[in-house]
Amino acid sequence: MRILVTGSIAYDTIMVFPDRFRNHLLPDQLHILNICFLTPEMRREFGGTAGNISYNLKMLGADPLVMGAVGDDAQPYFDRLKTLGIDATAVRRIPGQFTAQAFITTDLDDNQITAFHPGAMGRSHDIEIDGALGAKLAIISPDGKEGMLQHAAQCAANSIPFVFDPGQGLPMFDAAELEGFIRAADFLAVNDYEGKMLQERIGRPLEAAARDLKALVVTLGGKGSIIYADGKQHEIPCVPAAQVVDPTGCGDAYRAGLLYGIAKGWDWPSIGRLGALLGSLKIAERGAQNHRPGAESIPERFKAAFGYTPW
Repeated sequence: MRILVTGSIAYDTIMVFPDRFRNHLLPDQLHILNICFLTPEMRREFGGTAGNISYNLKMLGADPLVMGAVGDDAQPYFDRLKTLGIDATAVRRIPGQFTAQAFITTDLDDNQITAFHPGAMGRSHDIEIDGALGAKLAIISPDGKEGMLQHAAQCAANSIPFVFDPGQGLPMFDAAELEGFIRAADFLAVNDYEGKMLQERIGRPLEAAARDLKALVVTLGGKGSIIYADGKQHEIPCVPAAQVVDPTGCGDAYRAGLLYGIAKGWDWPSIGRLGALLGSLKIAERGAQNHRPGAESIPERFKAAFGYTPW
């Protein structure tokens, strides 16, 4: 089944400050802040929600079609997608723009200062979804606001079932817009913080919103996840990781498991458990796209974690 993955395609520049920010900030001088952090360690990673989800789907042996807007500097990302065998024909290059980029500085306490430049992502609405893409399932993940609204409407108009994943983009939308997504979507995925914000915005609990969807998924980090579906609440356990190195991209890995399981027609506990497994594999590696278990090993890892396999 072809799975359409819309959302951000970005570069993550990650710098490590070998000290603590608090040692260099004067609380009574924050109104005239002018400070430089020396970061001798730096790395550049491939990221963005659409890029990360597509990476994990391909790792599972699925057929993702990635869709997003990138800038003049996107050739290394195009080369990577080609090497991975991910279809990028729906990725649009926007002349005169940079590809979305996050600049993240981390200190020894894992505090982070991040600057995000959306760049070409703000033009994602230039790309249209129609039946010619051949997608049978989709996800609308964090992207330019107009692009998310448009792509959700186009999925609905073309009878393409989709997961709505507002992520960090949730604050962009008012209650009416969020209710519109819920009416159009088949599935909704949020983390715990986003779930609380969603409840406040729409003025009703998640359990009530779930009644308008086939499933509502709430990820809880190290506490696992909850899936509201078919009038039931499925509690999904966390899978212990070999080591906890970097949580960046764990939510995207989980969502890839969600999409894969939905495409395969699995039951909800199995779908959630695959998401949990992928999250545990991701967190053991730095960067969002550096974990590389082969598709053939994942059923074995699943069975080792849960005692059965849905494949």
